[in-house]
Amino acid sequence: MIRNTLFIITLICVATGATSAQNYYPAEIGNTWVLESQDGAERATYTLEAPDENVNNEKFRTLKIITEVLGTTSMDTNTFLVEIGKEGMKLHKLVAELGPTFGTANMEFAPPAIFFPPTLQLGEIWETLGEADVYLVGNVKVSSVNEVVAIEDVTTPAGMFESCVKIKINTKITAALGSSRSTSYQWLAPGIGPVKFETSQDIIFELTSFTLVTPEKPYDVNADGVINILDLTFVAAHFGGTNAEADVNGDGTVNILDLTLVAQHFGS
Repeated sequence: MIRNTLFIITLICVATGATSAQNYYPAEIGNTWVLESQDGAERATYTLEAPDENVNNEKFRTLKIITEVLGTTSMDTNTFLVEIGKEGMKLHKLVAELGPTFGTANMEFAPPAIFFPPTLQLGEIWETLGEADVYLVGNVKVSSVNEVVAIEDVTTPAGMFESCVKIKINTKITAALGSSRSTSYQWLAPGIGPVKFETSQDIIFELTSFTLVTPEKPYDVNADGVINILDLTFVAAHFGGTNAEADVNGDGTVNILDLTLVAQHFGS
């Protein structure tokens, strides 16, 4: 029975090309990614940390993105409070430092917004809505429509990454004085996370280094805190390959042994 079930799951994965969002954004506390602009003038550092706020839940993370102009004191920080679960990654709060003129904007999401859906596949579309009060500007509403527009290989100073999802982000900002629109792009590599970002000003950031913490549960390959069908689906999608995240027993090949180990630890 289990052999037939695993075979069916493998067929489904090959047919749909679906991969869990968490595998595109490994969610262990301590994970760090450093991206630099192609001209070497700017650096963006992404870190996943334990929440500073009184959030008593191991599924919550703080994603902090610090962007700095190298050789200067100019620095911007965006902090996202996210929750990892079966419904993907949910955004509860965004704190954006807007500089000395406009100060800090606090954007609450109630109910929480979709940060990344539970699966990322070609054509996937989701929307994020939020609003905040900004000094000297008043109420500001922000909406972004996100779409996976391509699956492609990406080469960066940190190496070449296969089968990355390319996400197009259309953002609209509305305030009392008017509205503006912009388009940016983000590339996420399976089992790695953010490897490339293109801003609306055509500045391209590429991954230069990263550190990923080994998860406490090796069979929880999507790091959502529970071993379930999403983990089995991910391993099945890489059957016969050498993906390090899917190779849970570390023998160099993703095979029936890895599928069996994940299945045996369901629910833990």
